[in-house]
Amino acid sequence: MEEVRKRAEEFRSFLNYHNYRYYVLDSPEVSDSEYDRLFRELKNLEQKYPELITPDSPTQRVGAPPVKEFGVVRHRLPLLSLGNAFSHEELLAWRKRVAGILKGEEFDLVCELKMDGVAVALIYEGGLLTKGATRGDGWEGEDVTQNLRTVRSIPLSVKDGSSFEVRGEVFLPREGFKKLNEERKREGLPGFANPRNAAAGSLRQLDPGVTAHRPLDIYTYALGWTEGEAPPDHFSALALLESWGFKVNPYNILCSSIEEVEEFHQHWKEERKNLPYETDGIVVKVNRFDFQNILGSTGHEPRWSIAYKFPSEEAVTRLLDIGINVGRTGNLNPYAVLEPVSVGGVVIESAGLHNEDYIRAKNIKIGDMVAVHRAGEVIPEVIGPIVPERRGGEREFSMPQTCPVCRAKVVRLPGEAMHRCTNAACPARALERVKHFVSRGGMDIEGMGEKLCAHLLTEGLINDASDIYFLKKEDLLNLERMGEKSVQNLLSSVEESKGRPFSKVIFALGIPQVGEETAEILAHKFENMDELALATSEELSLIPTIGPKVAGEIVSFFHNGSNLKLIQKLKEAKVKLSQEEEESVSLPLEGKEFVFSGELSFPRKEAEEKVKARGGRVSSGLTSRTTYLVRGKSPGSKLRRARVEGITIIDEQEFLRLSG
Repeated sequence: MEEVRKRAEEFRSFLNYHNYRYYVLDSPEVSDSEYDRLFRELKNLEQKYPELITPDSPTQRVGAPPVKEFGVVRHRLPLLSLGNAFSHEELLAWRKRVAGILKGEEFDLVCELKMDGVAVALIYEGGLLTKGATRGDGWEGEDVTQNLRTVRSIPLSVKDGSSFEVRGEVFLPREGFKKLNEERKREGLPGFANPRNAAAGSLRQLDPGVTAHRPLDIYTYALGWTEGEAPPDHFSALALLESWGFKVNPYNILCSSIEEVEEFHQHWKEERKNLPYETDGIVVKVNRFDFQNILGSTGHEPRWSIAYKFPSEEAVTRLLDIGINVGRTGNLNPYAVLEPVSVGGVVIESAGLHNEDYIRAKNIKIGDMVAVHRAGEVIPEVIGPIVPERRGGEREFSMPQTCPVCRAKVVRLPGEAMHRCTNAACPARALERVKHFVSRGGMDIEGMGEKLCAHLLTEGLINDASDIYFLKKEDLLNLERMGEKSVQNLLSSVEESKGRPFSKVIFALGIPQVGEETAEILAHKFENMDELALATSEELSLIPTIGPKVAGEIVSFFHNGSNLKLIQKLKEAKVKLSQEEEESVSLPLEGKEFVFSGELSFPRKEAEEKVKARGGRVSSGLTSRTTYLVRGKSPGSKLRRARVEGITIIDEQEFLRLSG
C-alpha cells in the first residue's frame, strides 16, 4: 500500500506542476496526451483506493486559480472542463451512462469540433458586452474584458437587449500563428510552442494594444445563462446566437444516433488537416436543456457532454541519444535519437530539440522517456520528459566544443541561442547550402536530391551552388547510377531553373533569417540583385516586416566575398537576377476563391500554388466568398454543403483547364 501511496503522490506532484505550467504560465512541458494518460492513471488509483484522494489532487479541480493581476470574475454558472473518450467503446460507455440516468428517454446529440484554444465567458447586460473572463478554475476566472474587446469577431453589442452569458473558445488560426512566430523570431523573441499557447499568451497581455495586434478569433459554443426566454435545446441556442451576430462553427451538426456521431468523428479525423485552425477532437452534447439539467455534473465535469478525442499526434518513447546536425550557416542543431514510435501514423526515429537552452529549460536528459509531438507537416519535436518515469540512469547533455564534422572550434556568440561552427568551409555547411539552393522553395532543380548533392561535392565537381550551372554531361555520366537519360533530365532541369522568379533566387541564396515571404518582399522592393546588395541596414529596416536583425543579416551576407563570388557566377550562368526580366503574368483567377475536398491525383500544395500564381485565393473552408469547390476522390462534407449553398462544383479536369 505504501508503494501505491507513493505512486499517487508522484502523479499528483507531476500533474499539479504541469497544470500550473499549462493554465497559469501558458508554457506546457508535456503533451496533452501524456498529461491525459497520467491523469487517468491517477484517477483509476483514486477510484480503487478512495482514501488516497487529497484536496489538492488534480482530479478534484478544473484548471488553475486565476492570476490576481487581471482581477477575478466569479462565474454565475461553473465553467467546467470536459471528460474525455479516447475510443468508440468509451463513447458508447458514456452514452450508456447518460441513457441510464434518463431512464430510457430518447435523446439527440449535438456534435461540434473541439477547438484547441482558450475557453472564455462573455457577459452582456442590456445587449452590451460588459465583462469577459477566462475559465480559470471553473468557478473563478481572470478578467480579460479589455483584451477580449480587441477580438474583432466578438460583437460589442447585440440587438437583443437582455442580459445573458455566451461561452466560446478563443483561438489563433494556423496562418496567424505562423506569422506571429515569424515576427517574434525577427525580434529575437522565443516562438510560441503551439497556437493554443499563443492564444492564451495573447489574451493575458497586460497591454490590450498587444492583444489587438494578434489575429485572434472565436467560435461561440454555448449560451451560459440568460435573463430572457431560453431556447428549449442547445442546437436552437446555437442558431439563436448566430442570429444575434455571434460566430458559430458552421460544421456543428445534430445527430439522432451514436452511429452518426462516429461518422462525424471519422470524417473530421481525416479532414482536420485542411482546417485553418487546430482541433484535437469533437465535443458531443445532449441536446435538450431539461435533460442536461437532469444529468447535472460530477463537480468538475458535466455528465451531459464529453470530448471524443482524435488519435493522438503525440506519443511517448525513450530518448536514446542526442545527435548534432550542422546547418548551412554553421549552427549546431541538436536532435533526439528516439526509440522508433508511431505518431499520427508515421514512424518517428528522430525529433528536433532546437538548441541547448531548450534542452536545459525542458530538463531533458539522455535516457528519459519523452513526449514527442507531430502536427501537420512540421518536423517532430520533443515536448518534454516524463519525470516520474526516471529511474536514475539518465545523463545530462552538453554541446560539443568542436564541430562533429570538421573538428573546428565551436562558439556561442553573446545574445545568441545557437552554437556555431567557425569553419566557413565546413563540408556539412556546404552540403546544407547546396541542398537549400536546389530545394523546391528555391531553384527547384528536379533530380538534385541530398545524395547527389553530397556526391557532387565529394567528387569535387562543385564547390558551391553556382557550380551546378557549369556541370558537364561527361562528368555526370561518370557518376554512379547516372545514365544517359537521368543526366539529360538533370541538365534540362538545371537549365530550366535559370528562369525562376527573382524572389526564388533570393530565397535560394540562403541568407540567414530570409524565408520565402521575406524574399518576395525584397524582390518587389529592389529591381535587381545589385540594387539589393547595395542596400544599407537603415534602408532595409524601413521595409515593413523586416527588423534590424534581419536587415543586419542581409547586409552581412552581401559583404561576404564568397557570397559575392557566387552571385557573379550566377550572372555568368545567365540566371535571372532581376525583376525587370520578369514576364508579365496573366491573372485569370483574380477575384476567385477555391476550396479543395477529397484526394487529388497530384499534390494539393501544387494545386494551391497554381491558384495563387494566377491571382486566385485558396481557403480551407466554404464561405460566402467561395467561387469553386474542386472535388477530388472521396470528398467529405464540404461537397454536401456546397450543393446546399449552390457553390459551383468542378472536377480535376475542369480545375486544370481553369488554372491553365
